[in-house]
Amino acid sequence: MTRDEFNSFCALLKATSHVVQWGNADVWKVGGKVFALCGWNDGKDAFTFKATDLAFEVLSDEPGIRPAPYLASRGMKWLQVYDERGMGDASLREHIVTSYEMVVAKLTKKVRAELGV
Repeated sequence: MTRDEFNSFCALLKATSHVVQWGNADVWKVGGKVFALCGWNDGKDAFTFKATDLAFEVLSDEPGIRPAPYLASRGMKWLQVYDERGMGDASLREHIVTSYEMVVAKLTKKVRAELGV
């Protein structure tokens, strides 16, 4: 997946917003909360998303995937796909959707209603 493909996919999810921050990373949010980002890893794109406990446990040691720098070090379950070997595009899209859904589920009922999610 390219950065442009990542941004196009994230834009399809309902009520999302996009900002560029943290060293030129594309950061995607819903309800003001981050669910995915794309930043650089040694000159290559790296894709970061919130993971379920099971996905974090299973995928953390896979080639091309690691606990997300900064986020995972704070005890949060975030993964970063930093190499093409780590995960195919379809699987990456599924994990991004799961991340989005996890973040939406944590929003208050009021915010979810305002966003229509």
